[in-house]
Amino acid sequence: LGKGQPILGAEDRGPQHHMHKQGTPTMGGIGILAAAFIGWVIPHTRAGLAFSDQALIMWLTIFVLAAIGFLDDFLKVRRQHNRGIFWKKKGWITFGIVIVLMWLLAAQTSVSETISFTRAAVPGWDVSTPVWIIWTALMVWATTNAVNITDGLDGLAAGSAMFGFGAFTLIAYFAFRNADIYSAIVNPLDLGVLSAAMAGACGGFLWWNAAPARIIMGDVGALGLGAALGLLAVTTNTHFLLPIICGINVMEAGSVAIQMGVFKASGRKKRLFRMSPIHHHFELKGWPETTVIIRFWLLAALCVATGVALFIADFTNEIRLIGDVVP
Repeated sequence: LGKGQPILGAEDRGPQHHMHKQGTPTMGGIGILAAAFIGWVIPHTRAGLAFSDQALIMWLTIFVLAAIGFLDDFLKVRRQHNRGIFWKKKGWITFGIVIVLMWLLAAQTSVSETISFTRAAVPGWDVSTPVWIIWTALMVWATTNAVNITDGLDGLAAGSAMFGFGAFTLIAYFAFRNADIYSAIVNPLDLGVLSAAMAGACGGFLWWNAAPARIIMGDVGALGLGAALGLLAVTTNTHFLLPIICGINVMEAGSVAIQMGVFKASGRKKRLFRMSPIHHHFELKGWPETTVIIRFWLLAALCVATGVALFIADFTNEIRLIGDVVP
């Protein structure tokens, strides 16, 4: 996968010392998503379980957004430059497609149409279907972009995504074991298998993607993984827990937004960071790439631990209130 697909134009998108990465194969995300899909299918076929409509729509969303990323990667390779689809055009196309797919998820499944933190009842804001569709589309769209922005150093996006999927695997397992508390979650075991398959695929890819990377995931992988993380937050009713679990991605995307805001507000004269996303800022301050990656992985792990701790704290509190622990 990715044979003969170089990374070019690094002088336009990253520090000069990234130029040695030209020629590194890309589009490795195809392998991640293929491995995850197979890892999700096999348990179903071995156990004779039917594929749920919810999971199938989730996979459809993941693959459609990955296809947009594939087209972007293909154009970059064909043009021999880092500019693929114009970013504004790609953003609007992606958002429009996600709205349609979220409508399909709401129309064809029993997914909970509430805006929540750790479960449907917390805080449990019931909204109309159109509002829910727009809200969840924004969640998925923002997460895909945040993961894509994070994918700037060897192994950074894959490693942080692996932690995130690990968190959602645990959340889905809790929901499966305590169905009375998390009754609004549809097929939690299926969600757990999907998330675990994604985590495993990211871990396998990281073996080859760790610095110095032999292959990178490309937009096809970043958009697919971002879509999966956003969808898992939607389907597990952990909407407001997502930015905590994916805190490293929020930091990366936020640094770009802040940099652009300061730059435009100052009449294109000032920048808050030496370069955005923020991982490049630390590189230009003299941190070796591997140091930035490892420290960002540690931050990602801390964010995930915080998110899981909040989820378990709410679970423990609910158990205390009802006084009935489900074995």
